[in-house]
Amino acid sequence: MGTGTLHIDLNALAANWRALDAMSGSDCLTAATVKADGYGLGVERVAKTLWHAGARRFFIAVAEEGAAIRAALGPDAEICVFSGHMETDTAALRDLHLIPMLNSIEQLTRHFERLPDHPFGVQLDTGMNRMGLEPVEWDAARAIVLERAPILVMSHLACADAPDDPMNARQLGQFRKMTDGIAAPRSLAATGGILLGEDYHFDMTRPGIGLYGGQPFADATPVVRLSLPIIQTREVAGGEIVGYGGSWMADEPTRVATLSAGYADGLIRAMGNEAVLFANGTPCPLVGRVSMDLLTADVSHLDSIPESLDILCAEQSVDDLAEAAGTIGYEILTSLGVRYHRQDSPAV
Repeated sequence: MGTGTLHIDLNALAANWRALDAMSGSDCLTAATVKADGYGLGVERVAKTLWHAGARRFFIAVAEEGAAIRAALGPDAEICVFSGHMETDTAALRDLHLIPMLNSIEQLTRHFERLPDHPFGVQLDTGMNRMGLEPVEWDAARAIVLERAPILVMSHLACADAPDDPMNARQLGQFRKMTDGIAAPRSLAATGGILLGEDYHFDMTRPGIGLYGGQPFADATPVVRLSLPIIQTREVAGGEIVGYGGSWMADEPTRVATLSAGYADGLIRAMGNEAVLFANGTPCPLVGRVSMDLLTADVSHLDSIPESLDILCAEQSVDDLAEAAGTIGYEILTSLGVRYHRQDSPAV
């Protein structure tokens, strides 16, 4: 096969949801965040797997993502839209039975006028300054909103992946100040918030990155393995360069393998000479720049040349690779390209 193979362990995905569900507590509903095409893994396989694991409510970023999930899961799944009710969303929200998380007075007005009997939730800004009603707006709209029985009142933590950050406690306090005493279900925690403990769980949690094996869920079971085929190998003499710009030069005779993948496949150029690939657990340093379609790795120390090397595997998680590239695991996962052959284990 001329392209890489992205192995997706659906049992691990389900196990991660069950683990985070158990941490959330028996009195707390655990949803699943499947935006960005299921964090790059394919939303149909991801949503079906999580449905069978026990998830019944799913979160997406924009209404356009809802059609694939509705087609995969049928009418019983609850599908919530973080971006709320935008100007062109009305038909999709109605026809696909999507539930918007309304973020502003403008969205509240639009939703109540266009879809007055349609379910909705509300997002509050507790300090992240990204989306949601600010405290003064919530004070003005609260009575009207609560009369219409939102399915959820939620906010989002800015620093949950840093447990000791004082912002977590500040946002928790602000959320309580804005919502204590209401009858509507509440939600504050995604993956990081679940790990912060019971005080952050409220009535529903909505894990995302932890489902897919990413930090801050350190006990997550790895979900992906990415194997890249070797196109050819060559002997590079000491003093010769490899790749664009001559950013890597051999100090001694080196056997270099050229692999079929590059930044067009989500292996971002910034990882440069910092990343490592693996041959059955043996590290093979990346040498030279990442090209659009090609990588090069030092395989001099291997007794035999395999058909492929792994760049995501048990030895190197999405977060390890992200560190080499100066980014975060979210970006690595959601950038995984369409050219990879996606192989499920087990198949859905």
